[in-house]
Amino acid sequence: MHYISIFSTAITLAFTVAVFARFRQRGGTHLLLWGFGLALYGLGTLTEALMLFTFSPLAIKVWYLSGAMLTAAWLGQGTVHLLVRKRGVARTLTTLLGVVSLAAAILVLAAPITSAAAAFNVNLPVSAQYRDILVRNGGIVVLTILLNIYGTITMVGGAIYSSFLFWRKKVLANRMAGNILIAAGALMPAMGGSFIKAGLVDWLYVSEFVGVVLMYAGFLLATSRQRAAASATAPAVAE
Repeated sequence: MHYISIFSTAITLAFTVAVFARFRQRGGTHLLLWGFGLALYGLGTLTEALMLFTFSPLAIKVWYLSGAMLTAAWLGQGTVHLLVRKRGVARTLTTLLGVVSLAAAILVLAAPITSAAAAFNVNLPVSAQYRDILVRNGGIVVLTILLNIYGTITMVGGAIYSSFLFWRKKVLANRMAGNILIAAGALMPAMGGSFIKAGLVDWLYVSEFVGVVLMYAGFLLATSRQRAAASATAPAVAE
């Protein structure tokens, strides 16, 4: 089942290209950060795919850093730039996230690999083996928790909030539905850690695949053209 990471990588690549293409057309820091977050998502699934064939200490560190720590936070930061209107707040939070991300990268890249790496089995999911291979200190664990909480709140919360505003104003039903799909998709990878703790390691890869499919579908739906009422509209996460 972990071979599904190959398909997740392909879909994430297409999604990332679509978001950056929209950024080139319309501009907007939120789209730029969304594209960056999706690139991290794809980097995580790509390293999963690479470790289907061989083990690399760098790959396991990039996999953990991008997938387990940074993706949700940077996707959520794009939402912050879209929804937070108070001057300077979004930029300050982005700077802070950049500093935290740099600290996370230093800690993870400096983390030692155990001797168990020599026994890495390409026939087993990397998520079933990384705890025995990558030594995570207290700083890595704390930052992983904080970054995922921040990312989930901003990404999922922002999508739900946007959907509520469209529903309340009864305009742009496509954006309302698109943001619901984005929220649902963002929740899927966030559940990956719970699957691992429950011993359902293969389900991490399913959640990543379903998550990116739902988010991509939501993005396409939310950005599709639809005739709307002349009244004011609310910002969409995938605007």
